[in-house]
Amino acid sequence: MTHAICSPDGTPISRFAFGTMQWGDGADQAAAQAMFGACRDAGITHFDTAHVYTEGRSEQILGQLAKDARDSLIIATKAGYVGGSTRANILKTFDESRARLGMDHVDILYMHRWDDKTPPEETFETLATLQQAGKIRYIGVSNYAAWQVMKSQSVAASFGTRIDIIQPMYNLVKRQAEVELLPMCASEGIACAPYSPLGGGLLSGKYAAPNADGRLKSDDRYAARYAADFMHDAARLLSEIAAEIGAHPATLAAAWAAHHTSGPMPILSARRADQLAPSLAAISYTLTPELYARLTALAPTPPPATDRLDEA
Repeated sequence: MTHAICSPDGTPISRFAFGTMQWGDGADQAAAQAMFGACRDAGITHFDTAHVYTEGRSEQILGQLAKDARDSLIIATKAGYVGGSTRANILKTFDESRARLGMDHVDILYMHRWDDKTPPEETFETLATLQQAGKIRYIGVSNYAAWQVMKSQSVAASFGTRIDIIQPMYNLVKRQAEVELLPMCASEGIACAPYSPLGGGLLSGKYAAPNADGRLKSDDRYAARYAADFMHDAARLLSEIAAEIGAHPATLAAAWAAHHTSGPMPILSARRADQLAPSLAAISYTLTPELYARLTALAPTPPPATDRLDEA
């Protein structure tokens, strides 16, 4: 059974989360407020940010919007993307994050990425200390390989704690998490909140327009990440299926990312409330087994972790 995560007053974590990566850059205060309200109306209780997002503005805006409902929300932030996962860096940046958020504690603190230069004992002893002090409630890791999660889990156990949740990339055209990460979560009772269910907007269908604007056009990392022809073919076919059945492609993409048997909780995001609406519609959208299989077939299924296919 997946480890249960709830807010300080016991409100369960929602089936989807909202990611504030664009708040303070692509989305200003007014747009953020409109999206926050739309998320709350849709039942979302889980909001995600990071120390490095928009030079701290994301955390500041989230803290302002969340303060009146703080105890019923799950607030997550991240440390260690810049400067490594050393004790000194975690403590310094986490203090900055709490100050920006205006919160004495956060519910989830993620290590933003694996640091092969810092012993995991130093990292997870620091996290255990923060947890024991009541400054964090749950421990997470983001962008870790499965072996890195399990190595860290063993170290965390030596300090009397555990990894409660992971945050990998996962969407219809980025499915590596299916090989080991999602089965690991199901086996070990680790929650999973994957990011980029729309593939940086690719799976929303918006890039079919010649003058489309978005991260695939403005951010070289996203352009490279989603450069493969099969990804754009899948996005086009997804839009065709959506038109055929009277749905929005973003709704189908987000619903697909949540449908895996391990129970992932995808992190939705947008720059405007109207842009977010089709993703929020995925919360109440039910994929039939036939439609799920049809969407899954749009992109290659990654090979299994073992090469003993003759015995599969």
